[in-house]
Amino acid sequence: MLFDPPIVRGALIRRYKRFLADVRLEDGREVSVHVPNSGTMKTCLVPGGLVWLSPADKPGRKLKWTLEVSFAGAGGDVPCMVNTFRSNGLVKEAIVEGRIPALAGYDSLRGEVRYGSRGSRIDLLLESAGRRPCYVEIKNVTLLHEPGLASFPDAVTTRGQKHLLELAEVVEQGGRGVIFYLLSRTDAQAVRPADSIDPRYGELLRRVAAQGVEPLAHGLLVSEQRLRVGPEVPVRLG
Repeated sequence: MLFDPPIVRGALIRRYKRFLADVRLEDGREVSVHVPNSGTMKTCLVPGGLVWLSPADKPGRKLKWTLEVSFAGAGGDVPCMVNTFRSNGLVKEAIVEGRIPALAGYDSLRGEVRYGSRGSRIDLLLESAGRRPCYVEIKNVTLLHEPGLASFPDAVTTRGQKHLLELAEVVEQGGRGVIFYLLSRTDAQAVRPADSIDPRYGELLRRVAAQGVEPLAHGLLVSEQRLRVGPEVPVRLG
């Protein structure tokens, strides 16, 4: 997925009101930007740290900038993709290009399809004649639990808990249910549930995994030109 138009660099001043941040651009201007992430973004937002923005020229849009990537880590050199609106498109692109072996070989791919008893919409639905339909729910992971290990979620998520139960229903009815974690920071090589933040989510993840829901995780490759889903990484449930 290319950055088009190209990204613009800046320094984070502060994040506030959940979806807003102030950034100082390299030319000295201070601008307000849209933060497309409802999480706390613990361990990935550093005041004064480097951020990448994308310019928005949509008519009528109040904020002309979107926060795409922040840089964290002790040296401020670890990119974290914080724009959750990109996650589904990145995973879809990787599936179409055959870079996610566990989700390969399906004839069709659709997004935002209604399913289940609660009338929810699945992020991606993969289908082929003669194969079980595969329902994929995608989560963007930016929280660093410890060196090399990320965790999800970064705040209590009743919505995420509901998604796990809905995937369990899919499996019970004969389909495939996949919870896909996109590790969007480059210093993490594995992911686990954040039990200290949302113990109910961790409990449900382990339960539905035992019932046949498939936890799957891949890393992310980040450059100033593009984002690209990387290799598979372990999901640690123990």
